Amino acid sequence: LASGLSLKSNTVVHGGKGIKKPFTEVIKANIGDAHAMGQRPITFLRQVVALCTYPNLLDSPSFPEDAKKRARRILQGCGGNSLGSYTASQGINCIREDVASYIERRDGGVPADPDNIYLTTGASDGISAILKILISGDGKSRTGVMIPIPQYPLYSAAISELDAIQVNYYLDEENCWALNVNELRRALNEAKAYCNPKVLCIINPGNPTGQVQSRKCIEDVIHFAWEEKLFLLADEVYQDNVYSEGCQFHSFKKILYEMGPEYYNNVELASFHSTSKGYMGECGYRGGYMEVINLHPEIKGQLVKLLSVRLCPPVSGQAAMDIVVNPPVPGEESYAQFIKEKESVLNNLAKKAKLTEDMFNKIPGVHCNPLQGAMYAFPRIFIPSKAIEEAKAHKMAPDMFYCMKLLEETGICVVPGSGFGQREGTYHFRMTILPPVEKLKILLEKVKDFHIKFLEKYA
Repeated sequence: LASGLSLKSNTVVHGGKGIKKPFTEVIKANIGDAHAMGQRPITFLRQVVALCTYPNLLDSPSFPEDAKKRARRILQGCGGNSLGSYTASQGINCIREDVASYIERRDGGVPADPDNIYLTTGASDGISAILKILISGDGKSRTGVMIPIPQYPLYSAAISELDAIQVNYYLDEENCWALNVNELRRALNEAKAYCNPKVLCIINPGNPTGQVQSRKCIEDVIHFAWEEKLFLLADEVYQDNVYSEGCQFHSFKKILYEMGPEYYNNVELASFHSTSKGYMGECGYRGGYMEVINLHPEIKGQLVKLLSVRLCPPVSGQAAMDIVVNPPVPGEESYAQFIKEKESVLNNLAKKAKLTEDMFNKIPGVHCNPLQGAMYAFPRIFIPSKAIEEAKAHKMAPDMFYCMKLLEETGICVVPGSGFGQREGTYHFRMTILPPVEKLKILLEKVKDFHIKFLEKYA
C-alpha cells in the first residue's frame, strides 16, 4: 500500500491534499489472511481456546462437554493450570502427544515420536530455527539452501539473514509448476562450484504456485536427497488445501517410510504445519509444529538449546494447534457442527480456486495454471515492451509497475511475481482466493477490465 491509499475510502492523501480515486475500497488480495477476508472461525477451536483462557467458563452450560474435556487436558499440562505460564521449550507434552497421534492417523499408521515434535510460533519459527542449526561455513564451504522458484519469501529472507547461499531451482510452469529432479540436479551441480549445498526445501502444496506434488515426484525428490545427502525441509502448511480432482496430499514422512528402511533411517527430514492455513485460518494465534526425524542426537541437543532461548511458543497458539490435530470425532457432540464448518470452508475454497482459474484464462494476455491446492493464484501476465520501458524509467520491475497501476486504478492489492522469483522474461502476480465469492467475482472482473485497458494503452 505504498501509494498512501486509505483502506476505508477512495481518497489518497498526498501532502495533505485528498485525490479522488475510481474505487470505494482497497481489496487486500496480497496476503493469505483468511479471517481478515471474512472467513468465520471454527467454533470448536475458539470454544476450547476460550475455555483455556478463562477457566471459569468450564462451569458454563453454554460450552459442550467435548470442548471442556480438551480444555481441562491442556490446562493440566500447564504450570499452575494456566495458559499464562511458560511451557517446556518443545511445547506442552500432551499437545506433542496429540500431534504425534495426528501424524500417525494422517500417514496410515506410520509411527511418530512425540520427542521428535517441536511446537513452534507458526511454521515460520520452526523453519528459521532448523535453518539456524544447519547453516555454517564461509567461502566455498558456506551452506547452500536449495529453494523453489517461485518461492515463499520467508526462505530467501532467512537464508540472507543467516548469511547462507540461496540455490534456486525452477518449478516447471509449462507442466503445472511440477518439480523436476533433472532441474534439482542442474541447480545442485552448478552450486557446488561456489558453496556446499546441504538443504533442500519443498513447499507442498505450493505457495505461491498452488501445485500439489504427485507421489512419484515426492519419491524422486527423496531418492535425490538420499543420493546427495541433503537435509529435507517439507513445508506442508497447506496440506488440508487440495482442490483438484486426481490430486492428493502425500506427506514426505509417509512416502519416506514406505520407501523402506534404507531411506527412512537415513534421510534427515523436518516437516512443518500451522494453524494459519487449512480450513482454520487462525493466523493470529501463531500456532505451529515441526517434526524432525533422523537428527543426530548431539544436533538435537543443540536444537533444543536454541529453542530454549525463546523460552516457549505462545501457549494459546499451542492450544489452537491441539484442536487442529485433535478435533471432534464421530460420537462427540461437537462433531456434526465441526465437520459442517470445515467442509463449508474447504468446498468454498475449491469453488473459488476453479472460478479464479477459469476467469483468468478468459483474459487475453493472461495464463493461469490449475489451482490444485493452497490459497493463491499465480497467473502469468503479458506486459508490452512499451510498459517495460516505462517501468525501467521509474526504476521498477515491470510486474511491480503493473501491480502499482492495478492498485491505483482499481484498489486491488496483489504481489508482483518478482517478489517470489520467476524465470527471466516472465511476469506474474500472486493473488489470494480468500475473498467471499461475490467479492472475488467483482475483483476478477476489475482485473480483466484493467488488463485489457493496460494492453490497449501500452500496445
